[in-house]
Amino acid sequence: MVGFDPRTPGDTLAPEEAALAGSGAGMVTRALINPLDVIKIRFQLQIERVSSLHPEGKYHGLFQASRCILGEEGLPAFWKGHVPAQLLSVCFGAVQFASFEFLTEAVHKSTPYDSQMAGIHFICGGLSACSATVVCQPLDTLRTRFAAQGEPKVYHNLRHAVSTMYRTGGPLTFYRGLAPTLVAVFPYAGLQFFFYRLFSQLLPPKSEGGNSGGNVRSLLCGSTAGVLSKSITYPFDLFKKRLQVGGFEEARVRFGQVSMTAALQMLFNQSFNQSFFYK
Repeated sequence: MVGFDPRTPGDTLAPEEAALAGSGAGMVTRALINPLDVIKIRFQLQIERVSSLHPEGKYHGLFQASRCILGEEGLPAFWKGHVPAQLLSVCFGAVQFASFEFLTEAVHKSTPYDSQMAGIHFICGGLSACSATVVCQPLDTLRTRFAAQGEPKVYHNLRHAVSTMYRTGGPLTFYRGLAPTLVAVFPYAGLQFFFYRLFSQLLPPKSEGGNSGGNVRSLLCGSTAGVLSKSITYPFDLFKKRLQVGGFEEARVRFGQVSMTAALQMLFNQSFNQSFFYK
């Protein structure tokens, strides 16, 4: 059960239990999708038009990019930044789900609204994601820079990256892209929880004979909610990635624009489909 539900107290998780479940889910998911995340970040940081017919940039297709990264950097390249990414997933999942359980319980106890309403899940989901973002933004910046660098490596390990970024840019370097991240993460997480609750209400309840049907139902609701919410808010994620490599000179040479204004101008000058959704 996601969120506090007074009607089924036995299925409601305590905030610390929700934190543990969110951390575990984030850790497993990250290990599986990290190669796709690396490819996504490479596309997001490439300013040239993405087209297989007119390949202006280095990467112009999913399979072409995979072959290129594999040939130039080897198989481990698909797990670049995996350590900070795992820390990010564990930390973000823990803070987000613990905050979500706390907020939905607070809504039930201090307001006349039903804590299981889809609208309440939208607001509580957005607020919980914002709190997790503020806590975990340095890890997200580190993950992006590791995934962006090619060969030879700029950062040899996590400690070297932290010390180099702090020495060259100060503590605020770790919070680059925070503003568009907060703008994006509220509707993204809010819509994710909103759609999940909406779909779980529309689909038939799980059978009493076991929980396998309930697990498939949760997987279907969660994956569909994630696809819809990410598609709607994806442009903000693109802005964030461009800002996170600001000051990363080696990445700037390869990928170009790093300021918010320049990124916005460049992106809207390119075609909408190719800039936002083709990657």
